[in-house]
Order: sequence, then C-alpha cells, then structure tokens
Amino acid sequence: MTAAPDIRTVDVTRYVTPLREGGSLPAIAEADDGFMYVIKFRGAGQGAKALIAELIGGEIARALGFKMPEIVFCNLDEAFGRTEPDEEIQDLLKASVGLNLGLHYLSGAITFDPVVNNVDPMLASKIVWLDSLLMNVDRTPRNTNMLMWNKELWLIDHGAALYFHHAWQNLEKQGRRPFPQVKDHVLLPLASQLDAVNDAFLPILPAKKIQAIVSVVPDEWLQDENGTAEEKRQVYVDFLVSRLAISSQIVKEAQDARQALI
Repeated sequence: MTAAPDIRTVDVTRYVTPLREGGSLPAIAEADDGFMYVIKFRGAGQGAKALIAELIGGEIARALGFKMPEIVFCNLDEAFGRTEPDEEIQDLLKASVGLNLGLHYLSGAITFDPVVNNVDPMLASKIVWLDSLLMNVDRTPRNTNMLMWNKELWLIDHGAALYFHHAWQNLEKQGRRPFPQVKDHVLLPLASQLDAVNDAFLPILPAKKIQAIVSVVPDEWLQDENGTAEEKRQVYVDFLVSRLAISSQIVKEAQDARQALI
C-alpha cells in the first residue's frame, strides 16, 4: 500500500505579520510547536480551493524530489485574532476558524531572481514539467514563487495550480486540456531536458501515489454543493491521472512554446 504524506497538525498561537502579496493575505505566524509558518487562510479570496491546490501540488513536488518547506495543517481557534487591530485581518481570521494550511517559514530566504540565480537545464525542465502537470499559472518572471535558501532552490506557493476546480465543469475533459500558459513560465527558456524528465518522473507518480496524496485533503475543505468529500477527492485523482496519461502531449506543448521563445 502506498503511504499517504504524514501531515502534522499544529495550533496557531501568535499572529506575527501579514504578507501583503496578492489578494490572499497570507501571514507569518507562530504555532504551538515553536516554529514559524507562512499560513494560507481558508477565509481568503480563493477559499479552501487555494489550500487544496497548495497541499496537493506541494506534496506532488515533494514526491518528485523538489525542495519544499514542510506543509502542516494549522488549526485556528475561534478566540484567535480578537485583539487584532486591523479590521481586514480580523475578518479574515474570523472566516478562517478551523483547519488552515501552513508552510514552514524559511528564515533568511530570498526570492529567486532569474537574472541573478543560475538554474541548470535539468532542474529547470523538472520544474516546468511539474507546473505543466499541475496547470500552475503562477511561476512567471513577475512572480517566480521560488526561494533561494542555503544556496538551494526551494519551491513555494502552488495555490494557483489545479485551476479547473474553480469552475467545476466538464470534469472528464479538464485533465486533457492544453496548458497554453506554459509559454509564460520563468524557466521555460532553460527547459531543454523535458523528454528525459518525463521518462524519469512518470514511474514516480502511479495512480496509487496520486490517490495517497489526495487522500490527506481534509473533509472540511471539500464540503460544498458539488458532491461529497470522497467524490471530490476522486475528481482530483482522475484529473491528475488524466494529465499523466497525456504527459507526452504536455511535454510537446512545452517544447513548442520554448522553441517559439528561443
């Protein structure tokens, strides 16, 4: 049996500072284990769907060997944040009572800069392959969502991946759709090893591995009018398995987009 990721649950004890990037108002907070986390709140604009994409995308990245901060479930008590003076933040915290999602805070990390930081073609190809699989639209020169920490490249923020779940329509076709946004990927010009990456990564992600990763998505993030939690999990599994089944087409699309750039 393929083991599911071991996701710890921590209690948020102190709100430290907001990270006013984009519209989701993530924040640095301290938890009862003494560590600091960048927390994504379920009460933010994209709701629990951004947390689901973050969790699934992040754990697939980890399974493929990428450097990823530890992902944890962050429990927010009803009383937390009542003394927060900022009304916008207080409203966000009130709307986020229960399980949220945190990434271990990499103190001292700096934002990846494609002009300054070198990435070899194999690593670039691996990241482009991952983001094409996940349909992650948010790894662009404007917002790379990568960090340099201890002289190594770390991936963060997969909340904009799996964007099919914002519409929840034509689900059987979603996994086989093209991903034209790959043309905007910050590392695409360097991604010359996509065929080799495809051959290496496919055996790492059998359907059972995808199912094990998706199984850790909490029920409370999946509850809406579109079906039961178990039915929703199966949609995510089917979507990703469908993407993997056409990985050669996904690679060809990325290669064509790269050729147009160079």
